[in-house]
Amino acid sequence: MKMSHRIAAALLGMGLVAGAAQAQGVDQRHYDQQRRIDHGLRNGSMTPREARHIERQQHSIDRQEARMRYRNGGHLNGYQRAMLQHREDRASRHIYRAKHNGRTW
Repeated sequence: MKMSHRIAAALLGMGLVAGAAQAQGVDQRHYDQQRRIDHGLRNGSMTPREARHIERQQHSIDRQEARMRYRNGGHLNGYQRAMLQHREDRASRHIYRAKHNGRTW
């Protein structure tokens, strides 16, 4: 019995963490990633070319979000939020790799 309670508690905790990440919102996530790109440029851990590439990716995500909101009366449904979060996850990995690949100015 104790083991099943631990498993249930762990699954509940993971669900709360996932829910908190989704509650952050698409706009806040975009702002945070933009700040990471700017920081990488300022400290030299990201080259201007890498930053341009990631900026284009972020702009594409913004355009997709705008299209989704336009088609859905200004709102996003769960599937659309999940798609945008997936694209932001990929962009986040690209930012990390660009900042940690050893290329500098």
